[in-house]
Amino acid sequence: MGCSSIIRCFFDYSTPKFLVIQSKKVGAINRLCQALVIAYIVGYVCILKKGYQDTDSVISSVTIKVKGLALTNTTDLGLRVWDEADYIVPPQEENSFFVLTNLNITPNQTQSQCAENPGPETSCVSDRDCKRGFHDSRRNGVQTGRCVNFSESEKTCEVFAWCPLEKNNNPPKPPMLADAENFTVLIKNNIRYPKFNFNKRNILPHVNSTYLSQCVFNRKTDPDCPIFRLGDIVSEANEDFQNMAVQGGVMGVHIRWDCDLDLSEKSCVPQYAFRRLDNKDPDSVAPGYNFRFSKYFKNADDQETRTLIKGYGIRFDVMVFGTAGKFNIIPTLLNIGAGLALLGLVNVVCDWITLTCMQKRHFYREQKYTYVNDYEMLSSDVP
Repeated sequence: MGCSSIIRCFFDYSTPKFLVIQSKKVGAINRLCQALVIAYIVGYVCILKKGYQDTDSVISSVTIKVKGLALTNTTDLGLRVWDEADYIVPPQEENSFFVLTNLNITPNQTQSQCAENPGPETSCVSDRDCKRGFHDSRRNGVQTGRCVNFSESEKTCEVFAWCPLEKNNNPPKPPMLADAENFTVLIKNNIRYPKFNFNKRNILPHVNSTYLSQCVFNRKTDPDCPIFRLGDIVSEANEDFQNMAVQGGVMGVHIRWDCDLDLSEKSCVPQYAFRRLDNKDPDSVAPGYNFRFSKYFKNADDQETRTLIKGYGIRFDVMVFGTAGKFNIIPTLLNIGAGLALLGLVNVVCDWITLTCMQKRHFYREQKYTYVNDYEMLSSDVP
């Protein structure tokens, strides 16, 4: 009997049977499910996500030019004017630029011997506390083996280094180059969507040289200008430029190109956004952004000297995002097919609700499934 049942199940065949249920509840559920699926296909897939389009990701290049002047008057440097050759370090970077806003200066350093800055490993009482030839990457030079006076009350090991040594001073406050807030930067961005052979740049066709020499980006009044005031970039990120300029930091300039190429080319324009990328908590370890660089000279005795600068500033990272879309029959057919498949699921959902949750579910089940036993019919036909 077991083998016979298995054989019969193997040779069973199911064919669809249409059962029309004239019920307001079942009909309302069916139409509601169909309406939800159609709204999803039309509203979300076609209109919001533009499922009828083929898409491509942006390829871009960015070039940058900063302009501005700052005036300082310090004990070490005296009265001095700073231009872009002084405060842009290094002169060229890929998709980013650094603007010097604050600095500690150690002038007239030469290769000579001097007392190391005080510290647990450099303080000494006699020459026996200093090891000749010892050096540490966290210190300033190579020990000579002598213990010398650092001040009237303290001795440290002598080192061969660039002397006088840099002092461990905090950055000046307010920042020395506070005028950097009014510097401007021209950001030139060229983009390409290779799949659609589409090219454009953020200097739009209606922008001419006269307009470019006068405009400054303003989200409300001049959103197409590619020249940005540094103070405006920082304020758009809800930050204070003068506070940020003391320790330095990192700002992100986001350029987004989302283009619908089924529309006019004029509708494809960049959208700018700005945000701070580094941790701005002043109590955190190693806050801000700084590094050291030096400028070398020869004195009257042909001796090499240098001015050491610990520079604090703001690095601006330019990041370009974007997606372009254009009508294509293949994604259109794929999304239509997916929509028709979802409509087919409506019948499955309605069948489950009808046969599981409705009061007359037993009656509906009896009407929906009819079993025809071909084997019994054959045996009844035999005399």
